[in-house]
Amino acid sequence: MRILIVLPGLHRYDRGAEIAFIAVAKELVRLGDDVTLMGSGMPKEATPYRFLRAASIRRERFEALPSMPILRNEYCYEELTFAPSCLGAYRPEKYDLTVTCSYPFTNWILRRPVLGGSRPRHVFVTHNGDWPPRASRTAGRKSEYRFFGCDGLVCINPDFFERSKDHWNCRLIPNGVDCDRFQPGVPQRKEFDLPEDRLIVLMVSALIPNKRIEVGIEAVSRIPDAHLVVAGDGPLRRTIAEAASQFLPGRFTRLSVPPEKMPLLYRSSDVFLQCSKDEPFPLVFLEAMACGLPIVAHSISRVRWFVGEDEFLADMDDPAAVAEAIDRARAPDIIRRQRRTTRAADFSWARIALKYRQFFQEVVAS
Repeated sequence: MRILIVLPGLHRYDRGAEIAFIAVAKELVRLGDDVTLMGSGMPKEATPYRFLRAASIRRERFEALPSMPILRNEYCYEELTFAPSCLGAYRPEKYDLTVTCSYPFTNWILRRPVLGGSRPRHVFVTHNGDWPPRASRTAGRKSEYRFFGCDGLVCINPDFFERSKDHWNCRLIPNGVDCDRFQPGVPQRKEFDLPEDRLIVLMVSALIPNKRIEVGIEAVSRIPDAHLVVAGDGPLRRTIAEAASQFLPGRFTRLSVPPEKMPLLYRSSDVFLQCSKDEPFPLVFLEAMACGLPIVAHSISRVRWFVGEDEFLADMDDPAAVAEAIDRARAPDIIRRQRRTTRAADFSWARIALKYRQFFQEVVAS
């Protein structure tokens, strides 16, 4: 198949959706498909797929702008600046299938009519949530969601699948992990200037409201020997720094870590913490599990589907309960550690890409 995957952040950011699309692209090429990625970053050496650059203004430039319909956050503003270049570089006749998780502008461009021909089939992936396909059925006539459409919908968790299976051509396909990179190993805390004599609690997250970093700060403040590490950036960086200064003086580190060092950061930590209450499917769960880290996260069925029954789930509205879960998670448990790495292996990108390929073939054939 000739496949085009489009996302503004490709080759510019190393976050969940970007990491997932690149991993799937590499596996699809290995399986024999012709794959092109389009993003606003720069081409990289030795990538097995083809890369097209479509320029955009970085999302950080839009953090202070107001939210409004269509332009609801900095990501939508970024996508708007990406749209002209994307439209200019997109050649529908060269592809059998297009893929994105970005709405509205990218989805609209990839589904645009083709004069004198037919457009490729289009697959939408719910990396950023299932709000476009869901809202397209419920939103008012003035909403941009009524223009959403796709020929295939990849739902990355069971909740999304149940909400869409009766309305769209759906497939439940979770995210994956590179088990060759993410695996248990020797801690190297000096690499990140982290204390050797404290419990290291790690959060890997964008600094945005729904990640609820402040809950993690308050919870960790209740554990006297714990040090919180947050790997990520975002518009709340100043608010998070102020809260950490108040609740965790001398016990907080914020890092921006290059992708090649992320496995080492996981190995240098003791407990992985995720305070968000409504994550579609965080790659960071799988990365932490593959490295053997215990998981503390919100107690809902979706998270149990990700991590299994052995982890330390709590009510993320209760910092005391979160602190208690962290305290339980710190106890060494070799059997649980082995179960984590075994479970993570079931989500290897090689296995996940086979599911994508089968679904893509069905969509193209239809």
